[in-house]
Amino acid sequence: MAEEHFDVLTKSGEKTGVSKPRSEIHRDGDYHRAVHVWIFVETTQELLLQLRSDDKDSWPGQWDISSAGHISAGDPSIISAQREMEEELGIKLPKDAFEKIFVFLQECVTNNGKFINNEFNDVYLVTVLHPIPLDAFTLQKEEVSAVKYIPYEEYRNLLAKEDPAYVPYDVNGDYGKLFEIIRQRCQVNVEARSLSLQKQLQRYSPVTLEANLAELSEADQKALGLIVKAAKVIDDIFYEQVWYSNPALRDWLKEHANASELDKLKWDYFLINKSPWSSLDENEPFLTTADSAVKLLPEATKLIAGWKGIEYRAAFPLTKPPGANFYPPDMDKVEFNLWLSSLTEEQKHAATGFFSIIKRRSEANLDASQSNHLANITKKLTDSNSDLYSAPYSEIYRPFLTKASELLHKAGDLATSQSLKKLLHSKAEAFLSNDYYDSDIAWMDLDSKLDITIGPYETYEDEIFGYKASFEAFIGIRDDKATADLKLFGDNLKLLEDNLPLDSVYKSKDVSAAPIRVIQLIYNSGDVKGPQTVAYNLPNDEKIVEDRGTSMVMLKNVQEAKFEHILKPIAEVIISKEQRGFVDFDSFFTHTICHECCHGIGPHTITLPDGQTSTVRKELQELHSAMEEAKADIVGLWALKFLITKGLLPKSMVESMYVSFLAGCFRSIRFGLTEAHGKGQALQFNWLYEKGAFVFHEDSTFSVDFTKVEDAVESLSHEILTIQGRGDKKAATLLLNNYCTITGPLKTSLEKLESVKVPVDISPTFPLADALMN
Repeated sequence: MAEEHFDVLTKSGEKTGVSKPRSEIHRDGDYHRAVHVWIFVETTQELLLQLRSDDKDSWPGQWDISSAGHISAGDPSIISAQREMEEELGIKLPKDAFEKIFVFLQECVTNNGKFINNEFNDVYLVTVLHPIPLDAFTLQKEEVSAVKYIPYEEYRNLLAKEDPAYVPYDVNGDYGKLFEIIRQRCQVNVEARSLSLQKQLQRYSPVTLEANLAELSEADQKALGLIVKAAKVIDDIFYEQVWYSNPALRDWLKEHANASELDKLKWDYFLINKSPWSSLDENEPFLTTADSAVKLLPEATKLIAGWKGIEYRAAFPLTKPPGANFYPPDMDKVEFNLWLSSLTEEQKHAATGFFSIIKRRSEANLDASQSNHLANITKKLTDSNSDLYSAPYSEIYRPFLTKASELLHKAGDLATSQSLKKLLHSKAEAFLSNDYYDSDIAWMDLDSKLDITIGPYETYEDEIFGYKASFEAFIGIRDDKATADLKLFGDNLKLLEDNLPLDSVYKSKDVSAAPIRVIQLIYNSGDVKGPQTVAYNLPNDEKIVEDRGTSMVMLKNVQEAKFEHILKPIAEVIISKEQRGFVDFDSFFTHTICHECCHGIGPHTITLPDGQTSTVRKELQELHSAMEEAKADIVGLWALKFLITKGLLPKSMVESMYVSFLAGCFRSIRFGLTEAHGKGQALQFNWLYEKGAFVFHEDSTFSVDFTKVEDAVESLSHEILTIQGRGDKKAATLLLNNYCTITGPLKTSLEKLESVKVPVDISPTFPLADALMN
């Protein structure tokens, strides 16, 4: 039998591209990877230990981890964890049973210097509700002599005393995190946790959003009910896009929401965040796997009479995965780019496109066994040297998209507006074909009282590259008067592009006027977690932007709610008394319009220094969203002043637009610096503060220096637009690193807002949509 090979790593844990046999790895002390899997019993607070075989070349005859093993060259971590547990203990568990809790670097020498172990260990925790009967295990005798359960605190104490019967681990070092994580989950202070969740929920002001349906025909109202049902399906897709065990967590929390006050709070806050990570707390988890769904596996081990099988918690990681569920959890940029370089241009386009997921061949059969609709995907896989492959949304989410497609086709048959019919039918077809071009054009051409946005659009969840689009839906009733009033901005988009504070070489030659629609929102779903969107500018597809430009939708009732419940209270606390009166809704609303307009101008498709054509999104990758939000904001402010100078907006707006923008900075920064809008706003605030445009006073309030703000706005606009025009990721990184921080005065103000309990955002409910569902 050939000796197992391992990937050789650098001292920082990156692959070198070299693999070596196991014996040579440990002889030479090469850095390599392994997995540690701990089985924790929730009801007894015990860990399962295995007794290492006397024939092992390291720590023979000592008690050790539940299951462990090396990661073979080219293998993913999770597959190795599953394989080792099945081989050593005879337990077959799905990937959602494994919670990766940390990576531990183990550096030691044993066997008189003959065994050098420099090992990066992916440490997993498997949480089962009750002990697995010892008779249920099938032990791999050459590896494992016996297994036993031991209280985790007792085991920790034995390790601390360096008991020779146990493989040594430094419990006061990094490995101590295992015991701390278990302790935190076992020793829950229900009252303190309830108070913490209440405090988190209080940051959202509940609002009810409705609109007048009187102008809709009976047929359109029936169509609206079908569209709302399709939007509910979109919600299901998004839950899965966030993390693969997220839907199970949602269903579990909903089922148990009435069990206690704490369970109700968990469910309420989960509904806002649509995940176990809190949007307003830098994605810190407010739940743990101990809160998660319990699943039963009757045949995970050999059958034991009278035992129903393993009950385990569906796991999710403490740290929100930067690639969400769009990429394998253990994939890094190096592996992705190496794979990308081996593809044809067409394959590269699919891999980096909006509407595909990157998966592993080694996991394909496992996923297919759990989801029947994935079986067809595995059949289409061709031989490849890489473990990675891309799969289109239309196949990955086919059961959901088929249902949504049917509902939209039925709604399209009922709709009285021809443009709405076209949109609904083309979007229904796009769901199944994965080609969204025609449906996005139909969305831009929409001229209907009933306004619908549905499909995969924004890429905020993909924090690795910013390539993958999340599904979302916005359903509203068009506000005809407000829409007519805003024609000015779309008509002057080309004028704004031509006068941008940017070198001419980077300016777009062809800019289409962006149609603007104002709606009263009656329902949203999908990627609408945490802070609520007040407007959006779509599509994001650079080809459509180049061919047709963009369209924007303003959610007026959302903006009104935010102004009343958040911006006005912020101004009362943060803005100096002398300038407080300048904060008004018209300026807030008008700047939001300009923000969305400015997504459609500036660099999109760009020429790189080597002459190649690319896009800003592809060059800035995970930094694109934050830079683009900052650009739209600051250039939007520049654009307002420009339009005032040209006599297209009243001069009376000058002071109010700058002061309203200042108040708005605090609104967005409170979303957190992991969120694109919050990150972009921190960049702007700190730049303008550094330039003296924003002034901090002794009473901890701020004001605008009207003599400096115009130049400061223009200089930052030029900086961001130039970085985008050059596709300069290095410069973008430097700018964000320097300015996306919570500085002293900013920290003081945020703490002040926290102390007086000014809401951070709104939490909408949609009774009208609920009624339409019945």
